[in-house]
Amino acid sequence: MLVMLKYKINLVLFMDRDAIGKLKPLNTVSLSVSSRTDTGVNALSNSAHFDLQRRKDKPPFTAEILVEALNFNLGAEQIRITRAHRVPDDFHARFRAQSRTYVYRIALGISHNSKLPLTESDLCWNLRDKKLDVGAMREAAALLVGTQDFSSFRAVSSDIHIISPLKTLDVATVEPGSSFVSAHFHREIPFWELTFTARSFLYKQVRRMTGALVAVGRGQLSVPQLQGILEARDSLSYPRGIVAPARGLFLTRVDYKETDMQLSQQTSEEQFTSNGNSED
Repeated sequence: MLVMLKYKINLVLFMDRDAIGKLKPLNTVSLSVSSRTDTGVNALSNSAHFDLQRRKDKPPFTAEILVEALNFNLGAEQIRITRAHRVPDDFHARFRAQSRTYVYRIALGISHNSKLPLTESDLCWNLRDKKLDVGAMREAAALLVGTQDFSSFRAVSSDIHIISPLKTLDVATVEPGSSFVSAHFHREIPFWELTFTARSFLYKQVRRMTGALVAVGRGQLSVPQLQGILEARDSLSYPRGIVAPARGLFLTRVDYKETDMQLSQQTSEEQFTSNGNSED
């Protein structure tokens, strides 16, 4: 008899399936990740699930052993597993997610990349502007919160006619941030962080919302103009040349209902109960 166990893992960046293959599963492992990100976008936290088939005489991996083994198998890859959980058979890392949080990092007063610490290279949007009208940006961000048609803030993609443009944005904030090495760098750099939380987002929606809010902060767009873009419900109404670059965007959190991740006592017991002498 074989035992199929489903695991959810929290990971930083994306994971090579070879790391799971080295655990010697009897099944072909398929890794399902909670969120896809554009090229150049960063992930400080992500989650995924996979099914691992083992013989009945092999006990389930504990969370601690699974994390340690996967990280060992990843070697020098810039990916780390932070947590692991046994989850029910019907759990899906993508479709069970209740919310996803993205943070966009902006550095001000940067006339050249050499002005940034090396730890910030390709990890923020560095602007020459020394100040942004943060009050106007916050006013504009408030217009984006709620359930609305975000057609104007999505880029054209192959699934544009399949996915509904109606999304519920729960959070859109503009708050001060800091450099990753602010305590050690030789000069102060103003950082701002734009945070967005929703159950799901349209293609490039966060980067387009960020670009529009920064344009408001720079005085390139007024708050009423941003509202007009939103109400147009047309991707062609989005101004050219203001989309925020990928490098400043971070997926920072994926949340689930605790009940969706809990194994029932019956399920747990059944995994240790033989269903006969045959080995399938």
